[in-house]
Amino acid sequence: MRHLHSGKVRDLYEVQEGEHAGQLLVVASDRLSIFDFVLDTTIPDKGEILTRMSLWWFEQLADLVPHHVLSTDVPAAVRGRAVVCERLDMFPVECVARGYLTGSGLLDYRAGGAVCGVPLPDGLVDGSRLPEPIFTPATKAELGEHDENVSYAAVAERIGEADAAHLRELTLAVYARAEELARERGILLADTKLEFGRSAGAARNPAGAVVLGDEVLTPDSSRFWPAAAWEPGRTQPSYDKQIVRNWALSPEAGWDRASGGAPPPLPSEVVERTRARYVEAYELLTGQSW
Repeated sequence: MRHLHSGKVRDLYEVQEGEHAGQLLVVASDRLSIFDFVLDTTIPDKGEILTRMSLWWFEQLADLVPHHVLSTDVPAAVRGRAVVCERLDMFPVECVARGYLTGSGLLDYRAGGAVCGVPLPDGLVDGSRLPEPIFTPATKAELGEHDENVSYAAVAERIGEADAAHLRELTLAVYARAEELARERGILLADTKLEFGRSAGAARNPAGAVVLGDEVLTPDSSRFWPAAAWEPGRTQPSYDKQIVRNWALSPEAGWDRASGGAPPPLPSEVVERTRARYVEAYELLTGQSW
């Protein structure tokens, strides 16, 4: 394996030998990032939980869009938290679908009554369900920088109208399928971020096919809320790293977000609660025991 890149959470290698030479090994670490900082404290088993969850979702979506996973036969040192994937020509856009209003979408709405150029009705609040799911793309940011919400027109100008329309169609189809499956299990899928690429035809997918890559529908790329606790007008409890964000912003952490410095190490109680939320989301969604 030849190391290519390390992002906030995942490490990327090129396979050098064997059947999948030239393809990629994607390793999900136990690292966690908040507010564009990668924390010194890790969350035990997080990488394996997210990898298993992605693999489960890829299976549920296989009839909608092909995916990039070629094999789970990986070196022993990363077994369970790594997959061999097809090398894709990735589209330079984060494909986001929103069914509920929160996060950066809520900020955009409060500023102008729209999200990524999509006008929304008056009177919506944090956690409101949208009249219908919307496609709200973003530009891909470099490590340490923010993704930036953009309009559909900006995406079409960058990658062409045909590809932009196809990505919007796929994103909303994936969201609709995942939202329904999650709802059946007592979880609301507020929004999710997807990444797509084009196949070169050297692996399982035909040349030119648009393929779902990266991870998919995990608590790191999606907002999952307990359906029973949903209450528009406030911040919703969630199955993700919100526990860590809340602690970092609390007086207990003693961290000033405006200082430019990284958050302090997490106390063990916050680590344990965060891990428990990831495990709970995995078990509820997949029906499998951790």
